[in-house]
Amino acid sequence: MKMLIGEKIKKLRKSRGITQEELAEAIGISFQAVSKWENNIALPDITLVPALASYFEVTTDELFDFNLKEINEKITSICDEAYKYRESDPPKSRMILEKGLKQFPDNDILLNNLLYTINYSKNPDETIQIASRLIEKTEQSDIKYDALRFLAYAYEKKGDTASAIAAMEQIPEIYFTKLSEMAFILSGKPKYDAAEKQKWISFEILLQMMWKIAEYHIENGNKNDAIKEAERALKLISALCDEPKIHCFDNYKEYIEKQIEQLKS
Repeated sequence: MKMLIGEKIKKLRKSRGITQEELAEAIGISFQAVSKWENNIALPDITLVPALASYFEVTTDELFDFNLKEINEKITSICDEAYKYRESDPPKSRMILEKGLKQFPDNDILLNNLLYTINYSKNPDETIQIASRLIEKTEQSDIKYDALRFLAYAYEKKGDTASAIAAMEQIPEIYFTKLSEMAFILSGKPKYDAAEKQKWISFEILLQMMWKIAEYHIENGNKNDAIKEAERALKLISALCDEPKIHCFDNYKEYIEKQIEQLKS
Protein backbone atom coordinates (compact mmCIF):
# COMPACT_ATOMS: atom_id res chain seq x y z
CA MET A 1 0.00 0.00 0.00
CA LYS A 2 1.65 3.22 -1.15
CA MET A 3 1.07 6.17 1.14
CA LEU A 4 1.42 9.65 -0.32
CA ILE A 5 0.76 11.45 2.94
CA GLY A 6 3.20 14.27 2.37
CA GLU A 7 2.05 14.89 -1.19
CA LYS A 8 -1.59 14.97 -0.08
CA ILE A 9 -0.92 17.53 2.66
CA LYS A 10 1.17 19.64 0.30
CA LYS A 11 -1.58 19.57 -2.34
CA LEU A 12 -4.27 20.57 0.16
CA ARG A 13 -2.07 23.31 1.60
CA LYS A 14 -1.33 24.81 -1.79
CA SER A 15 -4.99 24.64 -2.78
CA ARG A 16 -5.66 26.83 0.24
CA GLY A 17 -2.88 29.19 -0.79
CA ILE A 18 -1.16 29.04 2.59
CA THR A 19 2.47 28.58 3.61
CA GLN A 20 3.94 25.80 5.74
CA GLU A 21 4.28 28.36 8.55
CA GLU A 22 0.59 29.26 8.35
CA LEU A 23 -0.50 25.63 8.44
CA ALA A 24 1.83 24.94 11.36
CA GLU A 25 0.49 27.89 13.33
CA ALA A 26 -3.11 26.87 12.63
CA ILE A 27 -2.71 23.42 14.21
CA GLY A 28 -0.12 24.34 16.83
CA ILE A 29 3.10 22.73 15.59
CA SER A 30 6.42 23.87 14.10
CA PHE A 31 6.75 24.58 10.39
CA GLN A 32 9.72 22.16 10.39
CA ALA A 33 7.26 19.37 11.19
CA VAL A 34 5.10 20.30 8.20
CA SER A 35 8.21 20.33 6.01
CA LYS A 36 9.12 16.81 7.17
CA TRP A 37 5.62 15.57 6.36
CA GLU A 38 5.64 17.06 2.87
CA ASN A 39 9.06 15.55 2.16
CA ASN A 40 7.92 12.15 3.53
CA ILE A 41 10.59 12.24 6.23
CA ALA A 42 8.04 11.82 9.03
CA LEU A 43 4.37 11.03 9.54
CA PRO A 44 1.94 13.33 11.37
CA ASP A 45 1.24 12.23 14.92
CA ILE A 46 -2.06 10.38 15.22
CA THR A 47 -3.32 12.99 17.70
CA LEU A 48 -3.04 15.69 15.00
CA VAL A 49 -5.18 13.85 12.45
CA PRO A 50 -8.56 15.30 13.56
CA ALA A 51 -7.14 18.84 13.53
CA LEU A 52 -5.67 18.40 10.04
CA ALA A 53 -8.84 16.85 8.65
CA SER A 54 -10.97 19.59 10.19
CA TYR A 55 -8.68 22.34 8.92
CA PHE A 56 -8.79 21.07 5.34
CA GLU A 57 -12.50 20.15 5.67
CA VAL A 58 -11.99 16.54 4.56
CA THR A 59 -12.42 13.15 6.21
CA THR A 60 -9.39 11.42 7.70
CA ASP A 61 -9.55 8.78 4.96
CA GLU A 62 -9.64 11.47 2.28
CA LEU A 63 -6.75 13.24 3.92
CA PHE A 64 -4.42 10.28 4.09
CA ASP A 65 -5.83 7.87 1.53
CA PHE A 66 -5.67 5.09 4.12
CA ASN A 67 -7.52 3.91 7.18
CA LEU A 68 -5.91 5.01 10.47
CA LYS A 69 -7.21 1.97 12.30
CA GLU A 70 -5.49 -0.24 9.77
CA ILE A 71 -2.22 1.66 10.24
CA ASN A 72 -2.38 1.32 14.02
CA GLU A 73 -3.09 -2.39 13.69
CA LYS A 74 -0.09 -2.83 11.38
CA ILE A 75 2.23 -0.95 13.74
CA THR A 76 1.00 -3.04 16.68
CA SER A 77 1.53 -6.21 14.65
CA ILE A 78 5.12 -5.18 13.83
CA CYS A 79 5.88 -4.43 17.48
CA ASP A 80 4.32 -7.70 18.64
CA GLU A 81 6.42 -9.67 16.13
CA ALA A 82 9.59 -7.83 17.15
CA TYR A 83 8.84 -8.41 20.84
CA LYS A 84 8.98 -12.18 20.33
CA TYR A 85 12.71 -11.90 19.62
CA ARG A 86 13.62 -8.95 21.86
CA GLU A 87 15.40 -11.10 24.45
CA SER A 88 16.34 -14.21 22.43
CA ASP A 89 17.51 -12.53 19.22
CA PRO A 90 17.82 -8.71 19.48
CA PRO A 91 19.30 -8.30 15.95
CA LYS A 92 16.26 -10.05 14.45
CA SER A 93 13.92 -7.93 16.58
CA ARG A 94 15.73 -4.82 15.39
CA MET A 95 15.53 -5.93 11.74
CA ILE A 96 11.74 -6.29 12.01
CA LEU A 97 11.39 -2.80 13.53
CA GLU A 98 13.71 -1.17 10.98
CA LYS A 99 11.69 -2.75 8.18
CA GLY A 100 8.57 -1.28 9.80
CA LEU A 101 10.21 2.15 9.97
CA LYS A 102 10.74 2.07 6.22
CA GLN A 103 6.99 1.69 5.83
CA PHE A 104 6.12 4.12 8.64
CA PRO A 105 9.02 6.59 8.80
CA ASP A 106 9.89 8.12 12.18
CA ASN A 107 6.94 6.46 13.95
CA ASP A 108 7.21 7.07 17.71
CA ILE A 109 6.03 3.62 18.75
CA LEU A 110 8.41 1.80 16.43
CA LEU A 111 11.35 4.00 17.49
CA ASN A 112 10.50 3.42 21.14
CA ASN A 113 10.52 -0.34 20.60
CA LEU A 114 13.79 -0.02 18.67
CA LEU A 115 15.49 1.38 21.79
CA TYR A 116 14.90 -1.96 23.52
CA THR A 117 16.88 -3.81 20.84
CA ILE A 118 20.00 -1.64 21.20
CA ASN A 119 22.60 -2.49 23.82
CA TYR A 120 23.03 0.93 25.44
CA SER A 121 26.15 -0.29 27.24
CA LYS A 122 27.91 -1.10 23.96
CA ASN A 123 26.20 1.51 21.78
CA PRO A 124 25.49 4.52 24.04
CA ASP A 125 25.86 7.08 21.24
CA GLU A 126 23.24 5.39 19.05
CA THR A 127 20.91 5.11 22.05
CA ILE A 128 21.39 8.81 22.83
CA GLN A 129 20.69 9.75 19.21
CA ILE A 130 17.41 7.82 18.98
CA ALA A 131 16.24 8.69 22.50
CA SER A 132 16.95 12.40 21.99
CA ARG A 133 15.04 12.34 18.71
CA LEU A 134 12.04 10.76 20.40
CA ILE A 135 12.09 13.17 23.34
CA GLU A 136 12.08 16.13 20.96
CA LYS A 137 9.30 14.94 18.66
CA THR A 138 6.87 12.73 20.55
CA GLU A 139 3.58 13.99 21.91
CA GLN A 140 3.08 10.84 24.01
CA SER A 141 4.28 11.27 27.59
CA ASP A 142 4.86 7.56 28.20
CA ILE A 143 7.18 7.32 25.20
CA LYS A 144 8.97 10.51 26.21
CA TYR A 145 9.62 9.26 29.75
CA ASP A 146 10.78 5.88 28.46
CA ALA A 147 13.18 7.61 26.06
CA LEU A 148 14.49 9.77 28.92
CA ARG A 149 15.19 6.60 30.88
CA PHE A 150 17.25 5.14 28.04
CA LEU A 151 18.99 8.49 27.61
CA ALA A 152 20.03 8.44 31.25
CA TYR A 153 21.33 4.87 31.03
CA ALA A 154 23.39 5.68 27.94
CA TYR A 155 24.88 8.85 29.43
CA GLU A 156 25.83 6.94 32.58
CA LYS A 157 27.62 4.32 30.48
CA LYS A 158 29.60 7.13 28.83
CA GLY A 159 30.60 8.37 32.28
CA ASP A 160 28.48 11.52 31.99
CA THR A 161 26.63 11.25 35.28
CA ALA A 162 25.52 14.89 35.22
CA SER A 163 23.67 14.42 31.92
CA ALA A 164 22.20 11.14 33.18
CA ILE A 165 20.79 12.87 36.26
CA ALA A 166 19.50 15.77 34.15
CA ALA A 167 17.60 13.30 31.97
CA MET A 168 16.13 11.43 34.94
CA GLU A 169 15.02 14.66 36.61
CA GLN A 170 12.69 15.31 33.65
CA ILE A 171 10.71 12.20 34.58
CA PRO A 172 7.99 13.02 37.14
CA GLU A 173 7.90 11.13 40.42
CA ILE A 174 4.62 9.22 40.41
CA TYR A 175 3.39 7.31 43.44
CA PHE A 176 0.43 5.69 41.74
CA THR A 177 -0.31 4.17 38.35
CA LYS A 178 -3.33 4.05 36.10
CA LEU A 179 -3.64 0.34 36.84
CA SER A 180 -3.52 0.80 40.61
CA GLU A 181 -6.17 3.50 40.49
CA MET A 182 -8.36 1.36 38.22
CA ALA A 183 -8.08 -1.45 40.75
CA PHE A 184 -9.42 0.93 43.41
CA ILE A 185 -12.35 2.40 41.48
CA LEU A 186 -13.52 -0.51 39.31
CA SER A 187 -15.34 -3.68 40.26
CA GLY A 188 -15.72 -7.21 38.95
CA LYS A 189 -13.39 -8.56 36.24
CA PRO A 190 -11.96 -5.14 35.27
CA LYS A 191 -10.89 -4.64 38.91
CA TYR A 192 -9.20 -8.06 38.95
CA ASP A 193 -7.45 -7.51 35.60
CA ALA A 194 -6.02 -4.15 36.68
CA ALA A 195 -4.89 -5.43 40.08
CA GLU A 196 -3.41 -8.63 38.65
CA LYS A 197 -1.38 -6.78 36.03
CA GLN A 198 -0.15 -4.20 38.53
CA LYS A 199 0.76 -6.94 41.01
CA TRP A 200 3.28 -8.49 38.66
CA ILE A 201 4.68 -5.14 37.56
CA SER A 202 5.17 -4.17 41.21
CA PHE A 203 6.63 -7.57 42.05
CA GLU A 204 9.26 -7.28 39.33
CA ILE A 205 10.20 -3.77 40.42
CA LEU A 206 10.45 -4.96 44.04
CA LEU A 207 12.86 -7.75 43.07
CA GLN A 208 14.95 -5.32 41.04
CA MET A 209 15.17 -2.81 43.87
CA MET A 210 16.10 -5.51 46.38
CA TRP A 211 19.00 -6.52 44.17
CA LYS A 212 20.04 -2.86 43.86
CA ILE A 213 20.18 -2.74 47.66
CA ALA A 214 22.29 -5.89 47.61
CA GLU A 215 24.61 -4.24 45.07
CA TYR A 216 24.98 -1.27 47.41
CA HIS A 217 26.06 -3.57 50.23
CA ILE A 218 28.53 -5.31 47.90
CA GLU A 219 30.03 -1.98 46.85
CA ASN A 220 30.54 -1.12 50.51
CA GLY A 221 32.12 -4.46 51.36
CA ASN A 222 29.13 -5.77 53.34
CA LYS A 223 28.74 -9.21 51.76
CA ASN A 224 26.63 -10.60 54.59
CA ASP A 225 24.05 -7.83 54.26
CA ALA A 226 24.01 -8.34 50.49
CA ILE A 227 23.39 -12.07 50.94
CA LYS A 228 20.54 -11.41 53.41
CA GLU A 229 18.81 -9.01 51.00
CA ALA A 230 19.22 -11.43 48.08
CA GLU A 231 17.85 -14.32 50.15
CA ARG A 232 14.80 -12.21 51.06
CA ALA A 233 14.17 -11.76 47.33
CA LEU A 234 14.34 -15.53 46.83
CA LYS A 235 11.84 -16.01 49.66
CA LEU A 236 9.42 -13.66 47.89
CA ILE A 237 9.71 -15.70 44.70
CA SER A 238 9.13 -18.90 46.70
CA ALA A 239 6.07 -17.37 48.38
CA LEU A 240 4.42 -17.14 44.95
CA CYS A 241 5.52 -20.59 43.77
CA ASP A 242 1.94 -21.72 43.17
CA GLU A 243 1.23 -18.78 40.83
CA PRO A 244 1.19 -19.77 37.13
CA LYS A 245 3.06 -16.60 36.15
CA ILE A 246 5.93 -17.13 38.56
CA HIS A 247 7.86 -19.04 35.87
CA CYS A 248 8.36 -15.67 34.19
CA PHE A 249 10.75 -14.87 37.04
CA ASP A 250 12.95 -17.95 36.63
CA ASN A 251 15.71 -15.77 35.22
CA TYR A 252 15.62 -13.59 38.35
CA LYS A 253 15.76 -16.65 40.58
CA GLU A 254 18.69 -18.15 38.68
CA TYR A 255 20.59 -14.87 38.64
CA ILE A 256 20.13 -14.18 42.35
CA GLU A 257 21.06 -17.73 43.30
CA LYS A 258 24.23 -17.48 41.23
CA GLN A 259 25.17 -14.17 42.85
CA ILE A 260 24.61 -15.57 46.34
CA GLU A 261 26.79 -18.54 45.50
CA GLN A 262 29.56 -16.23 44.34
CA LEU A 263 29.25 -14.05 47.43
CA LYS A 264 29.53 -17.05 49.72
CA SER A 265 32.57 -18.52 47.93
